[in-house]
Amino acid sequence: MNNNQMADASHSSSDTDTSIGSIASDLRSAAADKYGEVVKEARSMADHTKSDVADEVKDVASALRRASEELRKGSAQERTLGQIASTIAGASESIRDKDLGEILAMLSRAGRKNPVLFLGGAALLGFAASRYAKASADQGTSGDAQEHFRKKAQVDDFVGEGNPNNQTVGSMP
Repeated sequence: MNNNQMADASHSSSDTDTSIGSIASDLRSAAADKYGEVVKEARSMADHTKSDVADEVKDVASALRRASEELRKGSAQERTLGQIASTIAGASESIRDKDLGEILAMLSRAGRKNPVLFLGGAALLGFAASRYAKASADQGTSGDAQEHFRKKAQVDDFVGEGNPNNQTVGSMP
């Protein structure tokens, strides 16, 4: 190889490195943009769901309050149901006012302090969630539901792929 050929090969290699660097930069930028979009959509869905759950919990509190009003005034049952209704109504407002991280931390602390209350609350929340799911299914059209579940599946896939707990040792970078 003569000096001109070596210079051309060196120059070509430099151009290739620059090209690869540019492509890598573009890919990083596109991935960051897509990640931002997914996070924004996930937060939007979480806020919407949080609001709906708060409404359902409030409805449960209202139902308990109505049930307590039908009991004998001043009875232990009436007072107990009234107190439970007030507590649940307060929880509804807490759900609405706090962000998702705060809610999860609060639930974790409550579960450690009083596991029986936590399990009862989980059962009640399950009841409210099933009511919400049934009401949502009745209101939405099948196209809306399919779009919702498609978006949810995309978020679940994205979150699952980025979760180191979901990766096997061979697939870790």
